[in-house]
Amino acid sequence: MLKRIATAVVLIPIVLALILRAPVPVLAVVAGIVALLTIHEFLKLTESYGVQPLRWPTYLFSALLFVALALSTESPLLETGKFLVLMGFAAALAPFLFLTIAMRGADLRHGYPAAAASTFAFAYIALPMAMLVQLRQQAAGAIYVLYLLLVVWAGDIFAYFVGKAIGRHLMSPRVSPKKTWEGAIASVVASVLVGWLLFHYAQPLSSALLRWGLIERRDGLFGLEQPDMGSIIALTIVLNLAAQFGDLVESLIKRGAGVKDSGALLPGHGGMLDRIDALLFAAPVLWFYVAWRVMQ
Repeated sequence: MLKRIATAVVLIPIVLALILRAPVPVLAVVAGIVALLTIHEFLKLTESYGVQPLRWPTYLFSALLFVALALSTESPLLETGKFLVLMGFAAALAPFLFLTIAMRGADLRHGYPAAAASTFAFAYIALPMAMLVQLRQQAAGAIYVLYLLLVVWAGDIFAYFVGKAIGRHLMSPRVSPKKTWEGAIASVVASVLVGWLLFHYAQPLSSALLRWGLIERRDGLFGLEQPDMGSIIALTIVLNLAAQFGDLVESLIKRGAGVKDSGALLPGHGGMLDRIDALLFAAPVLWFYVAWRVMQ
């Protein structure tokens, strides 16, 4: 527990500084590094399923996506419409590319599983992390990314402590034996409370962050930009449910691989995939909501 708290104390200020103040190219580079570390852990897990993954093609293809984003600060690639075209093309290209590379393998029986693992790694990890970068580039992007992180973190913390204290009814004992319905309900309540508070005070918070030099004006929420609170509550519930499913999906992958953690990179937290599993499902939901508002 002490290692878990110490790691969080060190990492949280760094993450907040990145999303509030770092230029988008820097954020793209950091997101790319996180994605590659996570993909490395995921591909290692696939070996437990008897898959021989295409490591370097997966790393290079995923890295190219973030290089393109890092070099596109003044480019149309970070505009919502062009970004959507880029994501769609990359997702369609991935299986074709990896299957083509797999044809060169000595044992063709391993070709399809290897290409499938690489394609899934790209869609499961690289695309959601790229969406976070583009979300940060949107109007009020810093506030929306902050909202996403706080909602996911609050839900995770309350699910853990409430489930440990009063949890009696197991949610999915075969996949995650310690998760309870009591913890899941507490997670939703905590996320809604945090989301409501953040947007209720979004304007004064944005003004304070602007005065302190932590954000540019376009990165905050001011005046008529304030979204409808009913929509925010509904969105927060959906984000929380997506985050909880993301956590369960990673537990399923680890359970099948016969391991407790995806890695040991973060003391007290396991691997990088253990830390961002919920975010990988929640980020596309928020990206879609913000992109839809922008394109109306």
